[in-house]
Amino acid sequence: MVDVQHWLSALPPGVVYLLVAAVIGVESMGVPLPGEIVLVSSALLAATGVVEPHWVATAAAAGAIIGDSIGYAIGRRGGRPLLARLGRRFPRHLGPGQLARAEQSFARHGVWAVFFGRFVALLRILAGPLAGALHVPYRRFLLANAAGGLVWAFATTYLLFSVGRAAEHWLKDISWAGLALAVVAGLVSTWWLRRRARHLDEPEAADAAEPVKAGTDR
Repeated sequence: MVDVQHWLSALPPGVVYLLVAAVIGVESMGVPLPGEIVLVSSALLAATGVVEPHWVATAAAAGAIIGDSIGYAIGRRGGRPLLARLGRRFPRHLGPGQLARAEQSFARHGVWAVFFGRFVALLRILAGPLAGALHVPYRRFLLANAAGGLVWAFATTYLLFSVGRAAEHWLKDISWAGLALAVVAGLVSTWWLRRRARHLDEPEAADAAEPVKAGTDR
């Protein structure tokens, strides 16, 4: 991630924003790309003043919402055969086991899987195409997609931006205790949010026998 941040720092700010939107957008269409790494690196870069945090967050949110919507359209048109092809092409990320867990998440949680899935690597990639393939109503999908994209993008960006600025300030004052406290606070906050979303990626074994109903939107 340090290498990514160093590489981004050599680019003009406008290019960084476009890159954030593009990588996250393509990832949201169903292609495994390091969208979260690019966002985290850009947010930490914003703490140094190279880029603006609100533009980083806006670019990430736009990429997430637009990418998920395109992924939804692709999934609705291609259906399960498309997901199967993606699984063969990216077996490590989108294989049958990962697809089955994502389907169980939709079966149990409906559009909430789209919202919280933004915080889970597997569902972040599969949410759009899978929702389209399962014929989840688009209006409900778009609402959950937009809400999840905005919360994920702005919360991640400003949390890391704040931690980075605090670390820079405290390092000047040689306040290592303060720096450690900031890092721990950031890690605890991230852990708590991921823990709330984790159950979406780990459905109970008993639910494996439940049939997936197309268009589930509870």
